[in-house]
Amino acid sequence: MKWKELIAEVTAVGASGDSDLDITGVEYDSRRVRPGAVFVAMKGGSADGNRYVEKALASGALGIITDSGHAFDHLVVYEAGRPVIEVEHGRRALAQASAAFFSHPERKLAATGITGTNGKTTTAFLTESLLNFAARTTVLVGTIEYHVAGEIRPSIHTTPESRDLFELMAEGVAHGATELITEVSSHALDQGRAAGVNFDVAVFTNLTRDHLDYHGTMEKYYTAKRLLFDGTVYPAPRVAVINAHDDRTKQLAATARRAGAEVRTYGIKAGDWRAANHRLTPGGAVFDLETPVGSAQVASRLAGDVNILNLLAAFTAAHARGVAFDQLVEFVPQLQPVPGRFQSVDAGQPFTVVVDYAHTDDALRNLIALARQMTAQSGGRVITLFGCGGDRDRTKRPKMGQAAGEGSDFVVATSDNPRSEDPLKILAEVEPALKATGVRYTIEADRATAIRLALAEAKPTDVVLLAGKGHEREQILGDRTIPFDDAKIAASVLAEMGYGEER
Repeated sequence: MKWKELIAEVTAVGASGDSDLDITGVEYDSRRVRPGAVFVAMKGGSADGNRYVEKALASGALGIITDSGHAFDHLVVYEAGRPVIEVEHGRRALAQASAAFFSHPERKLAATGITGTNGKTTTAFLTESLLNFAARTTVLVGTIEYHVAGEIRPSIHTTPESRDLFELMAEGVAHGATELITEVSSHALDQGRAAGVNFDVAVFTNLTRDHLDYHGTMEKYYTAKRLLFDGTVYPAPRVAVINAHDDRTKQLAATARRAGAEVRTYGIKAGDWRAANHRLTPGGAVFDLETPVGSAQVASRLAGDVNILNLLAAFTAAHARGVAFDQLVEFVPQLQPVPGRFQSVDAGQPFTVVVDYAHTDDALRNLIALARQMTAQSGGRVITLFGCGGDRDRTKRPKMGQAAGEGSDFVVATSDNPRSEDPLKILAEVEPALKATGVRYTIEADRATAIRLALAEAKPTDVVLLAGKGHEREQILGDRTIPFDDAKIAASVLAEMGYGEER
């Protein structure tokens, strides 16, 4: 692709220079620039890419796309003799340039976007699995990992920058993919990282307190989520799939309808697509599914009410993507639990150990409620280990302490990813609310030691919940990152306690 062909697809407010030279790539990180690449210099939340124009040019950038109004006064650009485009929106320009460079893979993929505080990852995995069972080749982009036509890759961000998303889509298209399923975070929606992708189906799982360190208020947090549905920044979806139980449901459904979307609500004894009756089983759940297109009894390997909701969201989304109702009913029993989401660690011990990503007070309450359902007949206790991440919303720390204390019989408060904060200071913000619940608890900043304490407390028929990190394989401590896997640590401790290998 030539420079002049690329810039023809970018919305510019000014331009300098022209070129017939071939472009070798589009980059927004100056460290990745190679000779012939176009460098998109854009302002970000913590850094301004325009500060790295000189470095990009030194690395061989063929041209610059910038959202800085002073770009044309940049002497080094003129001295280098490189063409420049000035744009109003840097991330929008990045999406436009990336779509053009990667030959518009978004035009060849039907996109399903999933947003919400909790349940995005599970819903995305389940939606992809249902589409795969229906012989669709997919690209999955989410928190745990990326899938490109069956190939599994590590996840860098829940929703990557548009340039990286378009590259993943292009690779998927090259291998026959026809569907994109992606988690769409509030940060990504607010920053424009999902620009250029027209979502055919959009799913809203819920809205609970999180990310206020970024958004400031719940209203701004909701406003960011709403962007996926309201047609103001991104095109409105053809179908909006919305959790019937959320406080924002009526408001969001009305917004989506005004934007031209077909709205489908889902829920337990609520919504258009609903589990009319359900019962939990040792291996998952069984429920009566009622929908506008048919009814059936469905058996699932996924445990708990929250997973029934995630499954309903995925089922509704997959149907909106054209998979027949009867096929979906047939596929559901084959669905597997998602890594790090109610993941069992089984070494033959007489109590249950579960690793889960729950890292908000709402998710923690749901997790503990599920454990309570599991121990209802046995009389076992619920032992909960949790922490709160550093450099994140501090207001949710007491709420996490309250949620853990109110639902559990014993609590171990520990570190999650402290980052630059002192772990003991984080725990000091958790402890008062935890203490106020009257639960028996202990504080242990070292997470490995804390896991050992939680497992040592367990007796037969108890459930031990290791919450907060789920699928994560590292812990961020100050300026270093160490390997850390809750499931592996738990398995190792269980082996020391005399139980067999994890199975």
